Amino acid sequence: MTRVMERNLQPASSGVWRRFAAKYLTKKTIASYIVLLVFAVVYLGPLLMLINTSLKTQSSFMRDATAPATTINIKNFVDAWNKANFPKYLTNSVIYTVSATTIYIVMAVFVAFPISRNYVKGAKYFFTLFLIALFLPPALIPQFQLMLKLGLYNNPVGYVMLFLANPIGVIILVNYIKTVPVELDEAAALDGCGYFYFVTRIVFPLILPAIATVAILHAIGIWNELILPTIYLTNQKYFPITRGLIVFQGVYGSNWPTLAAAVLIMAVPMVVFYLFLQRYIMSGLTQGSLKG
Repeated sequence: MTRVMERNLQPASSGVWRRFAAKYLTKKTIASYIVLLVFAVVYLGPLLMLINTSLKTQSSFMRDATAPATTINIKNFVDAWNKANFPKYLTNSVIYTVSATTIYIVMAVFVAFPISRNYVKGAKYFFTLFLIALFLPPALIPQFQLMLKLGLYNNPVGYVMLFLANPIGVIILVNYIKTVPVELDEAAALDGCGYFYFVTRIVFPLILPAIATVAILHAIGIWNELILPTIYLTNQKYFPITRGLIVFQGVYGSNWPTLAAAVLIMAVPMVVFYLFLQRYIMSGLTQGSLKG
């Protein structure tokens, strides 16, 4: 009886395997998986090295930097938290990131909406200028002179203002708003809805995926910024966390395991923020690219 069942199952199982192989084991599919595997190694390799370094002692790291950690050294995370003054600098980074991202998104929506609807003369030319701005290098010297003349140097307000000009967010929002039906504008106008009320109460909820995409891209850029706080913030009480990590750089060497632990701690808030908004991000990028 068992042999008869096995004979009956063999053709069915072999047929399923042939269909699976024909569908998923083609040369194109295998090549795609190989490319994805290479990219996974390229992106995850440094992260795994960072985690491995953060679990080592300084002496074990100096003996062999690439060897796997044999023990879990939690002391590195405690030292990093205390030595880098994480509570203060982390609070500064949160304030800078949240305030600059919030102000930027509100401004970008109110700029992108009339451009996407052609409610301003030369809307296409304005959009072209934002595209051109993507390829322009940062004007650090004129920017530095302007900050000095306005009295915003070594000032948290001035530092936040540095992140309020970013063309990529406007471009994403313009393309996404074009997918929102124009009939909503006409219906709102017939009902006597004001411009500000319409944008804040109707447009904002409809473009949440694009807003989430712009928010995560903008927030990550502010959170990881190192050059601007080094140039414009000289008072330690204004330092963000990236500027605070410089304390691990010594004259005669660096404490790399503690620095690796500090980098991991610094990355946690952005990882949590990304996971929270992840469901909106892909739809915001894909749907916003349907119309240009």
